[in-house]
Amino acid sequence: MTKNTYLLEDFDFELPEKLIAQYPAQKRDASRLLVLNKNTGSIKHEVFSNIAGLLKHDDLLVFNNAKVINGRIFAKRQTGSKIEFVLIQRLSDTEWLAICNRTKRLSVGENLFCNNDASITIEILDKTDEHLKIKFNQITTDSLLEKIGNIPLPPYIKRDSESIDSNRYQTVYASKSGALAAPTAGLHFTPELLDLLIQKGIGMEYLTLYVSLGTFQPVRYSNLDMHRMHSESYSFDEQTANKINEARKSGRRIIAVGTTSLRVLESTFNGNENLAGDGSTDIFIKPPYKIKSIDALITNFHTPHSTLLMLVAAFVGYDLILDTYRTAVENEYRFFSYGDAMLIE
Repeated sequence: MTKNTYLLEDFDFELPEKLIAQYPAQKRDASRLLVLNKNTGSIKHEVFSNIAGLLKHDDLLVFNNAKVINGRIFAKRQTGSKIEFVLIQRLSDTEWLAICNRTKRLSVGENLFCNNDASITIEILDKTDEHLKIKFNQITTDSLLEKIGNIPLPPYIKRDSESIDSNRYQTVYASKSGALAAPTAGLHFTPELLDLLIQKGIGMEYLTLYVSLGTFQPVRYSNLDMHRMHSESYSFDEQTANKINEARKSGRRIIAVGTTSLRVLESTFNGNENLAGDGSTDIFIKPPYKIKSIDALITNFHTPHSTLLMLVAAFVGYDLILDTYRTAVENEYRFFSYGDAMLIE
């Protein structure tokens, strides 16, 4: 069904609730891996631990090294009522934009006390639309957030965060703190698997996209042109850009590990090369857009009607990706953040 305009309802598929992964696989690289050839449509069923043998010796993988912060914070008002905050954007060492389950009840100037340590307080500085501007009485280092906060799990994981999530909802190479959601395609890699890729001569480069909660924002319009993408900050240094550009010129495959890496690569692609820099992107990639910056993609399985599914459809082709998702459902692959993976080449 190749066409120039797609509607929201075109990106629906039947997904049994039992296939929505609520916990990670026992081992990171024990997840299943569906390998899709987007040119022939052929499918192979693999295990992620075998990925080194599925890649070419001179491939270049591009990872997102963003680190998820403990941005879900529970606090109490002076009345004793409980309030939940989710931090969404750092404004300074102590100030954040946040969303809250009781925004209308809170007053500017009010102070709240963090559940896990009442000596740490949160002051409401301002209220704008659905957001709050808040200020902590201490610098919000990673260690402080780990003390007072929890990992903000995606809305389709129907449980509270547990100790396992501190480790498993984080890539093993996460180093740049500030994300509110994990770049989940990278969750399958182990240190041992990364060492194996190095031994094979496969290149690895890192950029940073600070994934926001907007990644879960639903599309509300049938007409996709009416949807406005959330903006996310990225950091893409010159050395990394140069290595990617050199690899492309020499005919090596550029493989994005996750849709977040792809968003940065496509946003910075100009004149057949990637341009380094720090910035923000609100790029909305959907069919019939042609992705130009990569040759292959490693990604998880995405939700019906989501912009992430639309992005993958732009890379693969609409009909083929919907057929592939139906095959994944038939074969009971696990979906979403803690689910299984695809290698699309």
